[in-house]
Amino acid sequence: MKATDRHKLIDRIKTIEGLTDDERSALLGLLRETKTYGLVWEDKPEDVEERLRNELPVLVEDKDRALTDGGSDAPNHILIEGDNLEALATLAYTHAGKIDVIYIDPPYNTGNEDFTYNDNYVNSDDDYKHSMWLSFMKRRLRIAKKLLSERGVIFISIDDNEAANLKVLCDDSELFGAKNFAGQFIWHQGRKSMAAQFAVNHEYCLVYCKNRAALLAYDLETENNNWREKKEGLQDIYAEFDRLSAIHGSDYSSIEKSMKKFYKDLPSDNPAKRSQHYTRVDEGGLYFADNISQGTGKGGRFDIIHPKTGKPCKVPGGGWRFGESKLPELLENNLIHFGKDETIVPCLKRYLRNTEYEVMSSVFYRDGRGATKRLEMLLGNKAFDHPKDEEVIAKFIKAVTSYTDKRSYTILDFFAGSGTTLHSVMMLNAEDGGKRTCILCTNNENGICENVTYERNKRVIEGYTKPNGEHVEGLHNNNLRYYRTDFVGRSRSTKNMRRLVQLSTDMLCIKENLYAEKKTFAGLPTFKNIYRYFEQGDKKMLVIYDERYVEEIVKMIEKVETNSKIKVYVFSPSEDPWEASFEPVIDKVELCALPQAIYNTYKRILPKPKRKSLESEEEEALTVSDEEEIGGLFAEEGGDE
Repeated sequence: MKATDRHKLIDRIKTIEGLTDDERSALLGLLRETKTYGLVWEDKPEDVEERLRNELPVLVEDKDRALTDGGSDAPNHILIEGDNLEALATLAYTHAGKIDVIYIDPPYNTGNEDFTYNDNYVNSDDDYKHSMWLSFMKRRLRIAKKLLSERGVIFISIDDNEAANLKVLCDDSELFGAKNFAGQFIWHQGRKSMAAQFAVNHEYCLVYCKNRAALLAYDLETENNNWREKKEGLQDIYAEFDRLSAIHGSDYSSIEKSMKKFYKDLPSDNPAKRSQHYTRVDEGGLYFADNISQGTGKGGRFDIIHPKTGKPCKVPGGGWRFGESKLPELLENNLIHFGKDETIVPCLKRYLRNTEYEVMSSVFYRDGRGATKRLEMLLGNKAFDHPKDEEVIAKFIKAVTSYTDKRSYTILDFFAGSGTTLHSVMMLNAEDGGKRTCILCTNNENGICENVTYERNKRVIEGYTKPNGEHVEGLHNNNLRYYRTDFVGRSRSTKNMRRLVQLSTDMLCIKENLYAEKKTFAGLPTFKNIYRYFEQGDKKMLVIYDERYVEEIVKMIEKVETNSKIKVYVFSPSEDPWEASFEPVIDKVELCALPQAIYNTYKRILPKPKRKSLESEEEEALTVSDEEEIGGLFAEEGGDE
């Protein structure tokens, strides 16, 4: 349809009588759809999404399941029991833009009772099998994208049943976009399926970045199996290069001549012989000039200007191996090796570097049956079929979260299953001294969250005994906190707003990574229905539930000596966190109005609420008066110590 015809039809729809507002909006939405490429499927309503039209999710901690013996410096891992769409919504408030790695193993939609939709298994002969799966995945991946940090990466395991659909879905600009596709692993496994034509023994793992341009700053690397053979030789080369640099300084031609002689004089069995092509030198170190011709005649053909002559350099017969868009980056980083003039084809500088790590291969072999046996030994029974391999997941995570830069990475798995991802994270932390934290989300169908996901990682932390009597020491330097989803009415009655603030405290602790609650503040006791106070090290947080006491609390803050600002979450019916009232202590606090901050987040990700009549809104608003809600505020003091 032409644009002019579309606009005429839009104007006509606006004037048609007999249409409801919802019908009119739906028709206009279809006409304004401008997508030219992507999947088209019939969106199937999901019960959990419909529930979120009327209720807002929150997280409430089950303190009886908290494992906190790891200490205040240990990572605080989080396990959320509940539908993962609800859990993701809460994380959109606590962790937007803060997740570095997501690994998920969603239902493969095989038709063999592995995927449920609205509490019913989706059978292989269901006409809407793929539509239900795509609707299910898009809702969750849309929020997952918002959670990823700018350099975040998502790994998605899948098999042939939905691999093609998943790739096109993720390529859509509404999700990650084709430009942010990093690659697709083929995971060759030991077990084989009983397919009619082929014995299938592989799965896939799709990898997307939040922003691939940011990912280009580092590689998805893994340990180089040949490193041990090269290590001794590289040490010899670096030592000689450092010696020559001390003698010749920036006289690179003299260093090059001496390095060639160094390689020539080496015994044939010296490991350094393998790197004897690294003879050229510039301010970046040792390099060799690598051919950058495509070699097939299909490479890019564009001009590279010689820096001295100012003329276009000779183009290799096969064209350039890289695209023209890559050229500015290569030139800016001085990675192009030019000849004496434009008649010589430029090359790419390949610097000698530590090769303890190498870029991951897109194909790898790992027999998944070993993971099943290890989990059975850990739990003492076969409580879960076909868990993912903790060593493989650790490999994925390590590729993105090398702990050499000492960052505090956060990893998320919202199809947690048996809890493999958290196990992998704790293994990596024990290996390299990292402080990675992990968040798991899963429902409790057949008791999986309580009896498998939680129990597995509880034993990993505390230690366990194998069926043969062998004791396995725990990874004690970890904390694990257990949460369940709860709900608050979505309408903005005073009752719902106050209840949302009350129930959001555990979410605030997660958001600030601050769990140590105190019984007193400024020498006075706290009260759980008026305000609560949390402090650990330089982190401080006040949650004020009753705005009538703001002025008194401000006077208390005036008496507090603090080197860091106190994060103050305060109930307010608007977006104003009583800033004028806090003016006397504004240099000591960082203010946030609740529940408006939560409403703002949920408005961007949750489905629109169903409209209610004015009569029902008024009736709900008058159900509980402010005085009834606030009654008994002093009945219970707060804090744990």
